[in-house]
Amino acid sequence: MEDDVIIYAGATILGRIVVGSGSTIGGNVWLTEDVPPNSFVTQASVRSKISPR
Repeated sequence: MEDDVIIYAGATILGRIVVGSGSTIGGNVWLTEDVPPNSFVTQASVRSKISPR
């Protein structure tokens, strides 16, 4: 994980995942892929695609 990352309760990060700086990971999200910097990941966005801010 890089700087300024916010991870809410219930989020699960599986494996060697890089979460880019300034990203926010919502609760109850399972991450299995790297997250680019300044992204906002929620359950709805994970179903389709990780969305940058």
